[in-house]
Amino acid sequence: MDHPDPGARGPSRRAARRGPGDGRPRPRDPHAAHRRLTPGRSPLTSTSTSPVPTVPDAGTTGGSGFGPKLLVPVLVGPLLNPINTTMVSVALAPISRDLGIGASQAIWLVAALYLASAVAQPTMGKLADRFGPKKVFLTGLVIVGVAGVVPEVLTGFGGAVAARVLIGIGTSSAYPAALTTLRQHSARIGKPTPPLVLGALSITSLVSAAAGPPLGGALIAAFGWHAIFLVNVPLAVFGLVVAAMWLPSDRLRPRDAEQLPVRTALDPLGMVLMTGTVSALLVFLLDLGAGLWWLLAVAVVLIVALVLWELRATKPFVDVRLLVRNGALSRTYARLFLTYLLAYTMTYGFSQWVQDVAGYPSDVAGYLQLPAAVVAGVVSFMVARRTAVRRPLVVAALVPLVGAGLLLLLHAGSPLVLLLVVPALFGVPQALASVSNQAALYKVVPSEYIGTAAGLSRTSIYIGAIAASSLIGGVFGQAPTTPDLHVLAWVMLGVGVLLSVLTLADRALARADRR
Repeated sequence: MDHPDPGARGPSRRAARRGPGDGRPRPRDPHAAHRRLTPGRSPLTSTSTSPVPTVPDAGTTGGSGFGPKLLVPVLVGPLLNPINTTMVSVALAPISRDLGIGASQAIWLVAALYLASAVAQPTMGKLADRFGPKKVFLTGLVIVGVAGVVPEVLTGFGGAVAARVLIGIGTSSAYPAALTTLRQHSARIGKPTPPLVLGALSITSLVSAAAGPPLGGALIAAFGWHAIFLVNVPLAVFGLVVAAMWLPSDRLRPRDAEQLPVRTALDPLGMVLMTGTVSALLVFLLDLGAGLWWLLAVAVVLIVALVLWELRATKPFVDVRLLVRNGALSRTYARLFLTYLLAYTMTYGFSQWVQDVAGYPSDVAGYLQLPAAVVAGVVSFMVARRTAVRRPLVVAALVPLVGAGLLLLLHAGSPLVLLLVVPALFGVPQALASVSNQAALYKVVPSEYIGTAAGLSRTSIYIGAIAASSLIGGVFGQAPTTPDLHVLAWVMLGVGVLLSVLTLADRALARADRR
């Protein structure tokens, strides 16, 4: 089957702006595409005016248009970030003992990746929107491979933190590149992306995140804590091979008839202001005990400057107007933040407590969270096959209340069955919230903004993870205790109540289910 000519030109700007049948130019409204968005709008909505082939690329897909050669690299890439975020949870205790650092310092290994990812995800998404997802994805994988060997060269705590930063930057390319690839491929072949394909994207991320602790525990038991970094090398090489062979060429992606200059399209000042805002806020949250209130003031000033600039930008990095008009999208980001604040408080807090207080070794601490991986995979597969949005999100908000209540019952001599049930409960909200919120985001965001929007959704998650790290570091201090764990449980109950109210009161979710 012939490939479309990447050099073919689309209709002229004048023809693209004519009214239907009247032959007269229609006034151009740069924000019309965003105003047309509604939660029920087709995911094929795009402001692109270039012709789109209506046949699948036989070299990359099967007869359905979404075959294994497309899906393997699309699904493999996004698992790298989640598995690295949670794999380190069982390594904090052995790294602390080996390097002679406290729990409050070791948590920077968690925070470093999240800080880098929170900034890099929307940046990589913006680059994917402009230059193409394949280029961005391959570049990110090279960074991940290099990061895996950094602790072998730069020994000590500094080298480990540097590696985590590079892993955060490199793995941030995968998720926005995957969503951008699916949206562009869907437009190119004239078929909507199947819900199960989108669900599979969430499933692989969820299962890899839940599988991170047991995998990390096994690697540490067999090879030491350096193995959780080195494992990224073969994973990155595999990703590079399948992506280079099977991802559609960026030359085949739909192009806008009006190509803006790179500087205008990327909005570098918006990127810088966003980076400064997130960095100042997250460093402040990471060490509340230090009293760095000036960083909070800097974050406030930068976010005001960001909003004012983005309201004037031709192609804003953060589309403030879209967030204001589209309350459903803004509330999606808020739900992701609260859900993952709960999930990562559980993941990291429980892992440290079960090793330092309950006395389990790193590998067993990882295996205790294996049921969460199974639950997340099963639940996400079940919900991915259905179109309902509100009910899964309501369940995702209520289940953590039960999990946090059970955390209050834990003590050093708790039975093994209770130590297995509690983490498993928190696999449910991650699965339900991830699949349902991703499906909503994919529908309501315009094609030319999908990479950035996907990155911002991950930024919401990472800010929740950083907040969890800050909470754990402040409560645990140098070493966790059982009363400290119970303090975390009470905080999680409060967050769960807030998440439940936000979800139950959201009328947009009920309207989405009636469509």
